[in-house]
Amino acid sequence: MPYQFWHSKLTDPPIHVPAIGLQLFVRIPHNTTDENISVIETINEPGFGPPLHRHPQTEIFRVLDGQYLYECDGKRFVAETGDVVTIPGGAAHAFRNLSDGPARQPVMILPSFDTVAFFNGLGDIMADGVPDRDVLNAFSEKWQIEFLGPPLQL
Repeated sequence: MPYQFWHSKLTDPPIHVPAIGLQLFVRIPHNTTDENISVIETINEPGFGPPLHRHPQTEIFRVLDGQYLYECDGKRFVAETGDVVTIPGGAAHAFRNLSDGPARQPVMILPSFDTVAFFNGLGDIMADGVPDRDVLNAFSEKWQIEFLGPPLQL
């Protein structure tokens, strides 16, 4: 059966990656959709976002609260509450919360992968801040993600 019943509760525990100011909820895991799509909900602390990176998955973001600076393949733009942003698979991208408080956005990931294992692993290797280069390279290879540079600066 390609799709299964799933109920994500508001009270589900988050995954934390403090080094990049991220609290994340997996709303639809990969194993409920035959790995077609995952949905995560991210809460980013002010001034934080992921490092510049790329991966084969397409991501569709919808800003629910706050304002983000995005960069996609060298082009920068601001996305505000209600905006939708599509990042094609393979595009170099990053974003940064420009708001004074936490900003929130659900993200659809196509095709899917094990987001629980990925973000828990990312939190583990970044527990002390910047991870060891060899550890980061092994993580990148395992998850088919390429880290290209630091988080966005203003």
